[in-house]
Amino acid sequence: MRLTQWTDYSLRVLMHCAANEDRPQATTIGEIAQAHDISRSHLTKIVMTLAAQGFLVTTRGRGGGLRLKRPAASITVGEVVRHTETDFQQVECFNRDTNQCAMDGRCGLKQVIGRALASYLAELDRVTLADITADPAPDTGSAANRAGRSGGGRNAKVSWRLNVER
Repeated sequence: MRLTQWTDYSLRVLMHCAANEDRPQATTIGEIAQAHDISRSHLTKIVMTLAAQGFLVTTRGRGGGLRLKRPAASITVGEVVRHTETDFQQVECFNRDTNQCAMDGRCGLKQVIGRALASYLAELDRVTLADITADPAPDTGSAANRAGRSGGGRNAKVSWRLNVER
C-alpha cells in the first residue's frame, strides 16, 4: 500500500514531536519545515488537522509551538494512518456505488486485498511513535541494505533528537 504525501508529512510532524517530547521548549513548524525541507504553509495545514484530530496541542505566540497531546508511546502508526488516509479502496469493487466490474461476485480479489489491508493496518497498530523514533538498531534485513543503499553502512545510527539553540 502506498501512503499519500499528506500521511507521510503527518507522520514526520508527529515523529519530530515524539523525538523531542522531553525537550522543555515546544517544537515549531519552522523547525520541522527546515529539518524536512517541507513548505511551512503546507505543514501549517497538516498541524491544524492533526490538532483537530487530537494528536497535537498547539500554542500561539512567543514561546509557542506544538507538542503531542498524548505520550508518543500511546499513539500507534495505524491510528495516524487511519486518520490521515482518505481512501483505502484498493480496487474498483471496494466501492459499491461506482463498481462496474463485470466479475463482481465471481472474483475473490476483493477478499484477498481486504485481508491484506487488514494485516497491513494490524501491523501498523503494533508500532507506536515512540517505537519508530527510538535510535534504531542497524538494519541488516531490508532490501535497500542488502543492495548496499542503506546510506550509512551497517553500523550507521540515526538520531531524531534535534538540539536547537534559542
